Amino acid sequence: MVKVGLTGGIASGKSVVGEMFVALGAHLVQADRIAHSLMQPGEPVYNEVVRHFGREILNADGSVNRAKLAEAAFGSASSGETRRVSRVAELNRIVHPAVLRSQNEWMYAIGSKDPDAVAIVEAALILEAGAKNQFDRIVVVTCGEEQRIARFAARQKLGNEEAAAEVQRRMAAQLPDAEKIKAADFIIDNSGPLNHTRGQVRTVWQELQAAAEKP
Repeated sequence: MVKVGLTGGIASGKSVVGEMFVALGAHLVQADRIAHSLMQPGEPVYNEVVRHFGREILNADGSVNRAKLAEAAFGSASSGETRRVSRVAELNRIVHPAVLRSQNEWMYAIGSKDPDAVAIVEAALILEAGAKNQFDRIVVVTCGEEQRIARFAARQKLGNEEAAAEVQRRMAAQLPDAEKIKAADFIIDNSGPLNHTRGQVRTVWQELQAAAEKP
């Protein structure tokens, strides 16, 4: 088995690339979905997040309002740099260890069932969380700034100006693409047409498959 970390900046197209790998035969889990499940009412992570960020981040039914949590963690547009970064770090300290444990348990389970598997974890903060060594290969997805903003605006139903400010805020809490690329075994440029991205994915897939099948 080969364990792969799939990462990249916000709205770079990690999920699209992940779906392409799945279509070729990869197993994939999204760290964001793991985090979401860990933040369900009654879970230890949920309790810690509410304790640190307050009940203001909750919906009426007690579930976490992700938009409100993001605002609490990243701050409002007028928030200062120090406050925003410190709150993001606080959230990460609560969530990351549990997510990393779940990822490792998932990869172990996949490897037990299929020794030749390519097991991919899609996560924005693999490098920031210090989790690079948990993987055999790191794939970084990149794209241009204008595309990133346009994709984020479409996804969040925001105007371009508001989307640009939000992307900038969130990117400030992540390593820049240049640093992610330095840590990458493979780089997929998702700036062009999907067929171009798909071609790169196929090339990377062949190498991952070969690594997974080595005795």
